[in-house]
Amino acid sequence: MSIDFERELNPAQREAALHMGGPVLVIAGAGSGKTRTIVYRLAHLVETHVSPENILLLTFTRRAAQEMLLRAGHVLGRPLTGASGGTFHSFAYSVLRRNAFDAGYEQGLTLMDRSDSEDLLGELKAHLDLGKGDRSYPKRATLADIITKSRNKELSIGGILDREAYHLLPYQPDIERLAEEYARAKRAQGLMDYDDLLFELERLLVERPEIRDGLRRRYPFVMVDEYQDTNLVQARLVRLLTGEAGNVMAVGDDAQSIYAFRGAVVANILDFPQHFQNARVIRLEQNYRSTQPILDLTNVILAGAQQKFDKQLFTEREGGARPRILQTLSDQSQATQVVGLIVDMASRHPLHEIAVLFRAGYQSYPLEVALTRAGLPYRKYGGVRFNEAAHVKDLLAYLRLAANPADLLAWQRVLGFLKGVGVKTASKIAQAILGGDAKGLDKHVKRFPDLPPLLAELDALRKLAHAPAAALDRAMSFYAPSLSTLYPDDYPKRQAGLEQLAQIVVNYASIEDFLADLCLDGAKEEEERAENAVVLSTVHSAKGLEWRGVIIIDLVEDRFPSKKALQRQEDMEEERRLMYVACTRAKDELALIVPGSVFNRFNNCREPAVVSPFVAELPDAVAERFVETYTGGLRRKDEQVRPGAMTRDDGYLPPVVCPEPPRKPDYEPGARPVSAAAAPRAQHAAAPPPKSSMDAAQSKFGLCEHKIFGQGKIIAEIPPDKYRVNFPGFGLKVIVKDYVKLL
Repeated sequence: MSIDFERELNPAQREAALHMGGPVLVIAGAGSGKTRTIVYRLAHLVETHVSPENILLLTFTRRAAQEMLLRAGHVLGRPLTGASGGTFHSFAYSVLRRNAFDAGYEQGLTLMDRSDSEDLLGELKAHLDLGKGDRSYPKRATLADIITKSRNKELSIGGILDREAYHLLPYQPDIERLAEEYARAKRAQGLMDYDDLLFELERLLVERPEIRDGLRRRYPFVMVDEYQDTNLVQARLVRLLTGEAGNVMAVGDDAQSIYAFRGAVVANILDFPQHFQNARVIRLEQNYRSTQPILDLTNVILAGAQQKFDKQLFTEREGGARPRILQTLSDQSQATQVVGLIVDMASRHPLHEIAVLFRAGYQSYPLEVALTRAGLPYRKYGGVRFNEAAHVKDLLAYLRLAANPADLLAWQRVLGFLKGVGVKTASKIAQAILGGDAKGLDKHVKRFPDLPPLLAELDALRKLAHAPAAALDRAMSFYAPSLSTLYPDDYPKRQAGLEQLAQIVVNYASIEDFLADLCLDGAKEEEERAENAVVLSTVHSAKGLEWRGVIIIDLVEDRFPSKKALQRQEDMEEERRLMYVACTRAKDELALIVPGSVFNRFNNCREPAVVSPFVAELPDAVAERFVETYTGGLRRKDEQVRPGAMTRDDGYLPPVVCPEPPRKPDYEPGARPVSAAAAPRAQHAAAPPPKSSMDAAQSKFGLCEHKIFGQGKIIAEIPPDKYRVNFPGFGLKVIVKDYVKLL
């Protein structure tokens, strides 16, 4: 049957689908029918007597390739039998397996999966006697991640650590040595991991031109999907397979290149016209997903990009409400306002058609509590739910014991953090404590010197039952050394998640109330059964998806864009693309939330937040602006306020002033008071850490060291018992004196 391209495709799609000779780059804007264009191009090639065996379709998932080939068969009326479609890695493996001898694998080759790679690294680590006795040494999975990132990004191990895991820089020489031995062992044993597939195929095509030319004759038509997500070696492979003037069609969107952390290089798609002679560029700009008001906003975001292919998304869906920008009083009230927005949207859309998007997984913690309190079901994608994260459970275990000393599970958890205490021993100690076995507890105290300080700390926490913020702050300081020991690979990231708990707790009057709201979450089985639930997702996890209503939160500097991105222009460009991807997930409604202040646990106050530059540059014409009033309501930003009202005409919030340091609490951090219940063990309690006095060295604001933040410089003393310290990489922190070591 003949395909009616005139009826099935718009003009730009049709131009791309009917293209036959020479390289072509299809810039497919969000929601512009990219997959449909590829499907009809495949069908057109076969319809014009190109054998399916002469077509190579490279994608990033096997499922995507299979779906496109299947749909093309339906359009054509017959299957595309013989067409090669799959991922870069699967194609590389098939070529290398057929040419193993020429590739230097005379005895054949074996492909390792991720677990095989980790096992080999573990064996080599033991053989080289690396990390023996060092509990903070990176785990095998982390070592594998660092090595694979180094290869995919084609950066040195040191470069990867400096950018992404600076806390592991002390282990750089070891990791470099391990990477060298890993490469040597693989070659000696005829093994390849997934990264080797791409680099070994490249080497084969460069060193054996007859094989390269044979592949070019076999596949005169090459198509690559999601070209903006290719890394350096994948782009070189495309050029090797097609030549500078080959029939290659690359489809993608430079504005949706958001996977640099995986090795994707946006320059691959931006420089396509320079890499291929007489390359044609076709833009798909008609959007089939969003309303025009939403596209007007996304077009403004995209216009601010420094390097891009110009495009202006448009749609036939002319109607619809303008996006809303809501400035809330704080990041805490943000959660309340978002719940209100969800309830409002739910009157027009099913809950599963409403999504809340955020830059990092931990940013949804306050919202998760608010949704639970409101009885609204939700599903989370990207990151884990706060009450499922191991480090959050660790910290909450201290507070659970402050609220309920008979909590056996919490006892087992916190006791397990002690050096030399395993699961069985933790259970025995817990039973001795709960059973009042003073003699048995005395034996454990003598055996484990870290036990008395823990018991004293828990006693101190019980006195703060009605001061949950102070209790959490104290528990976080006590838990800090365990955090870095238990999770040496990523503790800075986990620390950021714990800071969100400090933001949540300030609104509670007791530890019990705080724990109740955190734990009154529906059973996971019930959640799995609840199909109609709000979606919470990181922006990265949301790519390729769409919802009727989308809410984007935490649109302030240090959160979106992220703190790290503010230091490098190329990272800021990717953050802009991330914002574009987030906004283009919305079909009917879009709301952007800007908290006016954010809670700083170390300063014990809310500090003014700087609005995200991606929001600040939006003109009033593309969005309706609202501000939260001091009574919790919302008003339009341009609405006149009667004299004496609590809000201001310009909609900006008055500056937030940090309060004076709180009065000295009824406990001394160094003294670690012991209650009567702990009397049998009081005599064995470890001596408290020495009190830090403001001696001459401190008056000059010297250096200090913290278990989590490392070395820093004291810049001020905050009476009665804290310092303000500047930690490189972390910024200013306020730390209790007893938890820093003076240098």
